[in-house]
Amino acid sequence: MQAADLSRKRDRRTRLMNATRKVQHATIRVGIGGWTYAPWRETFYPKSLTQSRELEYASRQFSAIEINSTFYRTQSASTFAKWHRETPENFRFSVKAPRFITYRSVLTDAGGSINRFIESGLVELGDKLGPILWQFAPTKHFEPEEFRSFLALLPDRLGGRYLRHVLDVRHNSFLDAEFLLLARRHNAATVVTDSGDYPSFADVTSDFVYARLMRSESSIDTGYSEQSLDIWAQCARSWAAGKVPTSLPRVDRVQKPATINEVFIFVINGAKERAPAAARALLDRLNDA
Repeated sequence: MQAADLSRKRDRRTRLMNATRKVQHATIRVGIGGWTYAPWRETFYPKSLTQSRELEYASRQFSAIEINSTFYRTQSASTFAKWHRETPENFRFSVKAPRFITYRSVLTDAGGSINRFIESGLVELGDKLGPILWQFAPTKHFEPEEFRSFLALLPDRLGGRYLRHVLDVRHNSFLDAEFLLLARRHNAATVVTDSGDYPSFADVTSDFVYARLMRSESSIDTGYSEQSLDIWAQCARSWAAGKVPTSLPRVDRVQKPATINEVFIFVINGAKERAPAAARALLDRLNDA
């Protein structure tokens, strides 16, 4: 057989192997919350980097960033377009929905506000638009009818693309199988929260997984201990392979393996100055696998 034929055969085999890996294992994305944080200019960003290039730099260290500014104020379409331009291909933004939607007393009244937020310019992120995060007040109780109606208000498409929604609930009343059922019916993910302040459960309710790690410690250079980072790396690998991690609490005692397309893990809060180091340490473990 000619050398050229052998080379083409190897190339075909490599493409087939890579395609098989993509089918069998989900993409794992690790990132941080936001990119503008003064202490990071001492611990994360190069000294010579201007503040205007912080997103450009951060988006090349991680594969996803959770946008927090949208939680506090509406951003313009031109701003979303600028963020798209400054980030590399295959990058993803998670966008946090405004608090005036999720912190209101009656969620079923939020239809108009939801539409205005969705149409504020998110479409400018294009393929870089990842999940939309809906974070509810810690005082918000689970009321089945209210949440059923709220989930029905969430649009499933924007500009020809499917939208993905993730629910960050912060009251123990959500540790309820009925809540999980509602989320699954709408293919909405529920946040896997690593926190001592909010309920923590890792039931998979969608075709993607979304974890927020909130226990970084300032006394640890990497924010999280070596053992904790090892555990989260193993959880990420398990989710990506469609398996259920055994080290995390769940509401449903029995849960079947799921088909997962993407796994998002964001290191936020806690000792926030350590978040980039923790995310990098987690990435190192995943890259070494």
